[in-house]
Amino acid sequence: MRAISNLAWDALLATQSEPTPFMRHAYLLAMEESGSATPQTGWAIRLLTLKHFGGADKLPNDGAESEGSLAAAAVMYIKPHSYGEYIFDWAWADAYQRHGLNYFPKAVCAVPFTPVPGSRLLADSTQSQGALLEAMVAYAKQEDLSSLHVLFHSEAELAITAQAGWLSRHTVQFHWHNDAYQDFDHFLSQMNQEKRKKIKQERRKVKEAGVAFQALAGADIDSADWDFFYQCYAQTYLEHGNAPYLHRDFFHRMQSSMPENWVLFVASQNGKRIASSLIGQQGNVAYGRYWGALERVDCLHFEACYYQPIQWCIEQGIERFEGGAQGEHKMARALLPVKAHSAHWLAHPAFSDAVEKYLEREGHGIEAYLENLEARSPLKLK
Repeated sequence: MRAISNLAWDALLATQSEPTPFMRHAYLLAMEESGSATPQTGWAIRLLTLKHFGGADKLPNDGAESEGSLAAAAVMYIKPHSYGEYIFDWAWADAYQRHGLNYFPKAVCAVPFTPVPGSRLLADSTQSQGALLEAMVAYAKQEDLSSLHVLFHSEAELAITAQAGWLSRHTVQFHWHNDAYQDFDHFLSQMNQEKRKKIKQERRKVKEAGVAFQALAGADIDSADWDFFYQCYAQTYLEHGNAPYLHRDFFHRMQSSMPENWVLFVASQNGKRIASSLIGQQGNVAYGRYWGALERVDCLHFEACYYQPIQWCIEQGIERFEGGAQGEHKMARALLPVKAHSAHWLAHPAFSDAVEKYLEREGHGIEAYLENLEARSPLKLK
């Protein structure tokens, strides 16, 4: 990421329809330089930029860029596996292998380990976006890659990828929306009786266990707080038999370069810190990201990851809280289903046709699933 101006990148990002903090230059740089997303972990970064030359208008430039204003940019990763993407294509890889073809390496245009929807094809116009997609395909052909995948792209990028002939795929996430709630009790009053009772019971269990929470935002999260959070985060991964995706240095870089984008909820029991959850935040949107616990307390996960962030969002006037990938259980906490999108280009014509037919069938299933979920909304009918 140091090959491109952070000022030029972030200025272009700010003009997009769905900018998120996870596409900021500092975030992607931290992924790379902390050792979290590197060729050694299966994320070999490739930056694709298109520039205007000779124009009078220039974006800010800190010296890392050659002359020419930035018209479009995308961050891609060459990958030998599909871990850390949250859009599952293992069946596609298996089909390639059974036919004696290599699915890997492939390229993804995505934020490593971060299934947050947002703008991926940074561009100053739809024409530049189209040119960016053409350049991505040209690069894939040049490098003999099996496929290209733009993961969790914005709603606005649906049309441009479809127009370019890419295949569209949809999945389901769960997001909470603030309906001008005055406080948490007002929010609960809008839920049906069964779900309202369940949430009250879960919160009471945590409180009766002697657990209290503290919310820390921005520069108020000091190095000791980040150390404690990482201890919790790493412990939870290790309990599931995996090493954590992100290194401690990644969060050190977040503390120094993007402190304003983070809120930490710390749980204490009898004066001892036992758990924490971390959310991202920008403007009127908050993003559930990571959590971990050193002690087991019934319903602590729900309190740390949903109720505390929702309560904070209400207090701060945040309009939306995105709960992350998967998790139908989130619906019981009023995180409602929404579509998330990805786009795919496959070099092999026959496999591209086969995947297109598969995605059409899968798409019908997603629509039926969404209808079923919407019929089970935990909110009162208005």
